[in-house]
Order: sequence, then C-alpha cells, then structure tokens
Amino acid sequence: MKKVLAVARWEYVEKVRSKAFIIGLFLTPIIMVGMAVLPTLFATQEDTDTKSIGIIDQSGEVAPVFMERMQLHYTLSNGRPNYVVRPIAVGPHVPLEGAIEEADRDVVDGRLEGYCIVRGTSPADTVVEYRSKAVGDFLLISRMEETLRVIISEMRATGRGYDPAIVRELRARLDVRTVKLTEKGEAEGDFMKTFFSAYVFMMMLFLLIVSSGQILVRSVIEEKSNRIIEVLVSSCTPTELMAGKVLGLSGLGFTQIGFWSLMGVAASVQFGLEIVAPANALLLIVYFVLGYLLYAAIFIGVGSPVSTEQAAQQVTSYLVIILLVPIVMTLPAMRNPDATWIKVLTYIPLLTPTMMALRIPISMPPVHEIILTILLLIGSIVGAMVAAGRIFRIAILMTGKTPSLKEIFRWIKTG
Repeated sequence: MKKVLAVARWEYVEKVRSKAFIIGLFLTPIIMVGMAVLPTLFATQEDTDTKSIGIIDQSGEVAPVFMERMQLHYTLSNGRPNYVVRPIAVGPHVPLEGAIEEADRDVVDGRLEGYCIVRGTSPADTVVEYRSKAVGDFLLISRMEETLRVIISEMRATGRGYDPAIVRELRARLDVRTVKLTEKGEAEGDFMKTFFSAYVFMMMLFLLIVSSGQILVRSVIEEKSNRIIEVLVSSCTPTELMAGKVLGLSGLGFTQIGFWSLMGVAASVQFGLEIVAPANALLLIVYFVLGYLLYAAIFIGVGSPVSTEQAAQQVTSYLVIILLVPIVMTLPAMRNPDATWIKVLTYIPLLTPTMMALRIPISMPPVHEIILTILLLIGSIVGAMVAAGRIFRIAILMTGKTPSLKEIFRWIKTG
C-alpha cells in the first residue's frame, strides 16, 4: 500500500501543479456557462434597427390590420417601430407570380428583410408563407405568426357574428403549476430544475471521465515510449503501479469536480437557485463515484496495450460515444422515466450511472432497483479492475504492434 500511495501522490502532485490543469480548472466552467448562456442571450437580443418586411395579401383584408399591429405592438428601445410593413400586392385579383418575383428581388437586394404571403380570397382558407434570406430569425417569425393568428381568428369570429372584443376577453391566459407527487408527499415540480439536475450530473461525469481517462492513457503511453515504465516496474509491481495511477488521477479528477461543485453551490446561493435537490445529492454522488471508477478501470485496460496517441484516441473515442448516449436520451427519458427500454438500459453497467441520474430527479426508482444497480456497478468495477490489472501487467512492457482482441482475452483468462 505504501508503494501504491507513493505512485498516487506522484501522479497527483505532478498533474495538479501543471499550468494546463490550473487553467482548465477555471476556464472549463466559464466555457460551459458561456456555451449555455451566451447563445440564449444572443438569440433573444432585441433589434437595434427598424426592419422592413413586406406582405402579399390575396384576401385584401389582412394586410391593413397586420401593418398597423406590427408597427404599433413592437417597438425599439428608442421608441421607433421595430418593423415597418410594406404592402407589395393586396387584393383578390393581384398578379401573384409577378408580385412574388418583385418581392424576391427586394429580399435578395436587401430592401426587405422578408415578406409573407396570405393566399386565398378569405381568411377562412388562409395558408401563410414566409420568404426570406434569414429564415432562422425565429423572433420575427413568431411575432408575425402570433399577429396573423390573432387577426385571422378575429376575422373568423366576425364572419360568424361574434364580437372580436368579446372573443379577446374570453381568451384566458393559463399558467400551469406542476406538483411532483412522492411517497413522502408533494413537492413543487419544475421542468428546468429537473432537466438541469440530470444534465449537470451527466456533463460533469462526462468531462471527468474524458479528461482524466485520456490523461491516464496518455501517461501510460508516454512512460512506455520513454522506457520509464521499466524503471517504475523494477521498484513496484505492475498491479501497484496501476492502482497508484488510478488512485492519483482519480484524486485529480475529484479535485476538479469538487472545485466546480463549490463554484456551483456558491452561484446557487448567490442567485437563489437550487440545481440539485439535497435529498437526491448523496445518491447521485454514489453513482458518480462508482461510474467514474468503472470507466477509469476500462480506460486503463483498453489504453495500456496501445503504444501511440493515435491508437489511444481511436480506442477511447468508442467509450466517449457510449457516454453520449444518455445525454441524447434526456428528453425522451424525462417524458417517460418508467418505460421498459429505460429500465433495460439502466442495467447496462456502462450506462447505469447516467441512466440513474436521469431517473432519480424525475421519478425516484424503487429501492430494490437502486440497490441492484449499485451492486451491479460494484461488481462491474471489481471485474473491470481485475481484467485491467491482468492486461496492464503484460501490456506495459510491450511496444510496437498492438495486440489483437484474441490475445487480450487470453491475458484476462490466464491472469
């Protein structure tokens, strides 16, 4: 154990003092927050200049009201209208093809931001089309859609003899309050809080495994290529060396996560946010630690036989893809956390930590499932560590050609 701790201490101290680690410690959360917040800020940023949009209206009734409401309801910070609407062709007998050609030229030449086409001779059979060079301007499109929807609804109400003002008054605004029911009672349910509880856990585990796992593999490859591994093995056994590396780099990874967690707690206290429910935090930490140890064993097992960075990246990329599977399934799992396919994936050891992280904030699994998945992970870690130790013991002194899968399985069996 003394030699294991000596190797672990050397691995930890050597990496924790590096400039790359210190910079990454502060830069990674900044990048993550920036990637989450900045796109939303830019997407919802208000315009600074008035945009000119056009309308072709075959009904002859929508365009005047649309022009008035778009210019009055949406204004810039300086009080000017956000949109100026230009009628291109209005009326049931307008030459539609010629009007569209004219409007297309105006859009391409930059005289119009875009324009909409209200087809049909009455609002009752309207199909609206929007044409622009920037069809990704969802703010403009949603405002146009909402304005046209209200106008057409009012015209239909008028056509059937109803007062549009009464229809507007009767249209209720509904706010749905979600309440999560548990065996202990009820609690306030929040989709965003539930989503981020699972998402933050998975992203932190993903970053820890990818960064620490690659450092672990790179460390072995570097020592093999420099022949330092032969000196190390002369001072301790391969098993002690592997255990020390896993322990030291695990400490490095948990230092990162601990620091980021403190930053998250400080931010949540400062802004009054609750990212993870305290009742779920301890259980999530258990799955986090077990999941990391399982992947650490697999990384060193599959990384020790290779001799080049290129081969290591190719091998570890498959593990990274497996980690991405639960992230892709976040929304489907949130809709139906007790689906059979979700439960089946939960019992695949490589997916167990992240799939349980998805289920716990949404709908707490039964106690027997929690116990079974924890025992499954512990058993998988023991098996992976034993297999990795047998591979590591033989592979660390090998250079040149990468062994085949058949040879690696023979190493594991003969131990």
